[in-house]
Amino acid sequence: MTKEVGLWINRRRAYVVTIENKKETIKEITSNVEKKIRFGDGSRSKKSDGVLGSSSEDAWDRQFQIRLETYYDQIVPLIRGADAIYIFGPGEAKDELANHINRKNLKEQHVIIEAADKLTDNQILSKVRARFAT
Repeated sequence: MTKEVGLWINRRRAYVVTIENKKETIKEITSNVEKKIRFGDGSRSKKSDGVLGSSSEDAWDRQFQIRLETYYDQIVPLIRGADAIYIFGPGEAKDELANHINRKNLKEQHVIIEAADKLTDNQILSKVRARFAT
């Protein structure tokens, strides 16, 4: 009995395809992560004693990281116990998820990471099927 999981991911959604005993299960997870923005000149405010204080950008960065971790935590139960994990998608989310998997002690699983553009749901499903074709 093998369990293989393929997922396309960006910071807004993950499309998870699980193949177990030749049966496919598909789940979509959306995040509450807003697009990261840059503020003005990046300067920080100084406290009256001349020490740099935390700016609203620092607070936003912390909230952004918390939301990303929560999003990746929603994916972990879907890939736990998989014999192979195929992660693909644009941007940084695929690498961030791979690091998150390592922190959650799932590193004994075989993880494949690949860059991919935005794909339709059918293209994602086809790509996962092709990766795990037996």
